[in-house]
Amino acid sequence: MGEEKPKPIAGVWPTVKPFVNGGASGMLATCVIQPIDMIKVRIQLGQGSAVSVTKNMLKNDGVGAFYKGLSAGLLRQATYTTARLGTFRILTNKALEANEGKPLPLYQKALCGLTAGAIGACVGSPADLALIRMQADATLPLAQRRNYTNAFHALYRITADEGVLALWKGAGPTVVRAMALNMGMLASYDQSVEFFKDNLGFGEGATILGASSVSGFFAAACSLPFDYVKTQIQKMQPNAEGKYPYTGSLDCAMKTLKAGGPFKFYTGFPVYCVRIAPHVMMTWIFLNQIQKLEKKAGL
Repeated sequence: MGEEKPKPIAGVWPTVKPFVNGGASGMLATCVIQPIDMIKVRIQLGQGSAVSVTKNMLKNDGVGAFYKGLSAGLLRQATYTTARLGTFRILTNKALEANEGKPLPLYQKALCGLTAGAIGACVGSPADLALIRMQADATLPLAQRRNYTNAFHALYRITADEGVLALWKGAGPTVVRAMALNMGMLASYDQSVEFFKDNLGFGEGATILGASSVSGFFAAACSLPFDYVKTQIQKMQPNAEGKYPYTGSLDCAMKTLKAGGPFKFYTGFPVYCVRIAPHVMMTWIFLNQIQKLEKKAGL
C-alpha cells in the first residue's frame, strides 16, 4: 500500500513539468529581451529606425520606457509560452512513442509546432493584447492614452470598457502568427539540434547556440508579416465618426500591401530577428539549466 502512493505524483509531474519549465524559461528570457521588444513595437508603429527610437525613448522617457509593459510580457509568457512549449513537448513525446523512438521527420515536428502555437495563442491572446496596448500607449496623443498601470489593470479596463470578448480582439491574426512562428521556431530547433549534435558532433553549448540562431531566423521570417498585421489590428482606434481604419486582418493586409508593397510587412525585420533569436536562445539555455537543477534535485 505504501509503495503505491508516490505513483500518482510521479505520473502527474512528468506531464506538468514541460509546461512549468517552458513558462519559467520564457519569463526569464523576457526579462532580458523586453527592451528590444519595446523598440521593435515602436518601429512597427512608424517612429523611425532602431537608433532614433532608442535615442528618443531615452531622451523623453528614460530607461524605464524600455520596460513599459513588462508585467504584461511576463503574464504573456506565463500563459502563451507555458502552453506552447508544454504542448509541443507532449506532442513530440507522443509522436516519438508512435514512431518507436525513431527521430521524427521534419513535417511531423512542423505539425506539432503548428498545433502548439495555436493552443498557446488562444490561451495567451488576452495578455498579448494588454502587452501591445501598454507598449503603444506612449506613442499616442495624451488625450487618447489609456494609462494602464499594469497588465491586470489593462485586462480589467478592457473587460469593463469593451466587454470580455474584446480580450480576444485580434486573436485571429495572433493565432495564425503563433502557428507560423512555432512551426519555424520549434520544428527547426529540434531539427537543428539533431543535425549539430549527430552530424557535426557539436557540444551542448555550441548546439544550443547554433540551433537557437537557426530557429530564431526561421521564426522571424515566417511570423513577422502576421505580427505586423496583428500589431496594427490591436493598436487601432476609432476616428471621430467611430469607424476603425481596418475591418479585419485581411482588410489590414490588403491595405498594407496596396500602400507599401510586400516589404512593408517586413518593417523592422532586423530588430525583430535580433529580438526573436536571443529570446529563443535564452529560453532554451534557461530551460536546460532548469532541467539540470531538477535532475540534481531528483525531480
